[in-house]
Amino acid sequence: MVKIFCINTQTSCTFPEGTALMDMLPSFFPEGTSSYPIIAAKVNNVCQGLKYRAFNSRQVEFLDYTSYAGRSVYCSSLCFLFCKAVKDLFPESRIVLRRPISKGYFCELDKGDGSVPCQADVDAVSARMKEMVEADMPFRRHEVRTGEAIELFQSLGYADKVSLLETAGDVYVNYYTLDGTPDYYYEALLPSTGFLKVWNLSLYRDGMLLRVPDRHKPEELAPFVEQPKTFEVFSENLKWNRIMGLENVGDVNHACQRGETGDLIKIAEALQEKKIVQIAEEIERRANDPDNPVRLVLITGPSSSGKSTFCKRLSIQLKACGIRPISFSTDDYFVNRLDTPRLPDGEFDFDNFETVDHRYLQSDVLKLMAGETVEVPEYNFVTGLREFNGKMLKLEPGSILLIEGIHALNPRLTDQVDEASKYRIFINTITSISLDDHNCIPTSDNRLLRRIVRDFNKGAFTARESIMHWPNVRRSEVQWIYPYQENADVLFNSAYLVEFAVLRAHAERILMTVPKNCPEYGEAHRLKKFLSYFTPVSDKDVPATSLLRSFIGGSSL
Repeated sequence: MVKIFCINTQTSCTFPEGTALMDMLPSFFPEGTSSYPIIAAKVNNVCQGLKYRAFNSRQVEFLDYTSYAGRSVYCSSLCFLFCKAVKDLFPESRIVLRRPISKGYFCELDKGDGSVPCQADVDAVSARMKEMVEADMPFRRHEVRTGEAIELFQSLGYADKVSLLETAGDVYVNYYTLDGTPDYYYEALLPSTGFLKVWNLSLYRDGMLLRVPDRHKPEELAPFVEQPKTFEVFSENLKWNRIMGLENVGDVNHACQRGETGDLIKIAEALQEKKIVQIAEEIERRANDPDNPVRLVLITGPSSSGKSTFCKRLSIQLKACGIRPISFSTDDYFVNRLDTPRLPDGEFDFDNFETVDHRYLQSDVLKLMAGETVEVPEYNFVTGLREFNGKMLKLEPGSILLIEGIHALNPRLTDQVDEASKYRIFINTITSISLDDHNCIPTSDNRLLRRIVRDFNKGAFTARESIMHWPNVRRSEVQWIYPYQENADVLFNSAYLVEFAVLRAHAERILMTVPKNCPEYGEAHRLKKFLSYFTPVSDKDVPATSLLRSFIGGSSL
């Protein structure tokens, strides 16, 4: 017998050795006592599917869709369902799940005849998916030697999966089958298709949009959000990836193993610098508009997107255009710490808009734009107090004001400033490569790894603390930052191809410090597994002016 302690109910039950988690549910959750269906679990803080069998005593936390881990399991299973339906209808097709967008997944479908998907294709795929959901088909997990998996996927023509598995370096791997069709997913999957009750498929651009449930209301679809500018940036980066022949992680790994890392880094940096130059030239053009000159540049983005370093690099390019930039951060206008809004648990809510003394900030902006000299504050993060240290600013002819911070694009911050005088920039990390055709990389993973490395190296937070704070950070981003993304004049992508390969060498050792007995271990474990797919490379070729340097150290800006 094995003893299982359930975190959710704070109770223990004994079961025969080898009992599956899904068979334990009635003992812990009598019918009707769970708010939403249980779809996964954390076993000793590591996410597992409900088919996991316990042969030793374990601590278990059961998960529903409202948890990040549960949502990942649901979405990965839904993606497999979609891919299976497409393959059933179009056996010679190639399906690529590009990235999460508009509260769903953008899917490319190449049927082999050069045509783009039409409504009839959407209807047929949806009907097949519904058939499989009603049939409640099981997702079956198989553990085999990596060589066997490679041979299997080679025989099916899945070059993307072959390339990934060849370069990952694992002895054994897991893959899944649905109704005899194999596929590879690095996340655990649901027990069966019958769990996939909420989803929608629609035409989107030149592909399809696979929509998923709302995280807070799993019985409903997440609301559709049009994101044309985000999609444009993603498409631009994808175009360059294709030019270089690097669409998936396996392609990047092979290139790194061939000794091409230095060139890849140089190309990625050159593309970013080219974009920054274009932005600077556009600001110059707008600043010289005799009727409506731009005088205020607002720069924002979510946590760890590289806002501060971008602002410095943009300043250099503006100087090269003959413009004198004057800049400050919204962080310097934080209210004193004791006046900071608080979260429901009593902790300070540092990402809340009211954390910034926005009325005072706007007053200074209006004075500067009126030609006055202003002493701007500097926030002391040690004492939690705003200080005045003699930093005087004045907008001279030929100058432009840059304001950087997470709330810079919030309309309330500068609602008294003439709209024609503003230029808005949104920084994000839009990862344009995927693990393989059916496993896209969440943007949030990119930023979380950056944050973990930066905070640890600066002595600000341990890896455990950074992971612990991340859910609150993401909730704040959804509320305060992302709603204004599409209002930007331009979006800048701070991610580049070999970033994860560089981060791996820094992040792995830091993630190892997270104890196994804490809730954050599950996320640390997942991130370590995710990083293991990338061939590690040295950061020696990353220039000192790179955006990445602000996270791994060695920045000259």
